[in-house]
Amino acid sequence: MYQFKGKEYPCCASLTMGIIGGKWKTVILFHLRESALRYNELRKEMPTVTERTLSLQLKTLEEDGIIKRTVYTSKPPLKVEYSLTDFGKTLIPVIMSIAEWGVFAVENQTN
Repeated sequence: MYQFKGKEYPCCASLTMGIIGGKWKTVILFHLRESALRYNELRKEMPTVTERTLSLQLKTLEEDGIIKRTVYTSKPPLKVEYSLTDFGKTLIPVIMSIAEWGVFAVENQTN
């Protein structure tokens, strides 16, 4: 049994999927792999995600310590950026492997 942030997982793979699984978390991490982005920049990269879903996924990733939310209040308007934490950056090889497999699947699909 594995524990992470108060949750129990039966194996290490289920823990990983519990953190990055679902339709949007991996996509969010893919877009944050190179630089910090503002909320609207993420929305432009993922036009089919709803605002509610994006907000909830960002909050969950932040709670798990994968991304950080930085608020700049020095001058209006308020600016918020999302970026990978050092812990989140350790997922980049995993995210890139998933992305590369997606390209492979498209190129090698059989009908």
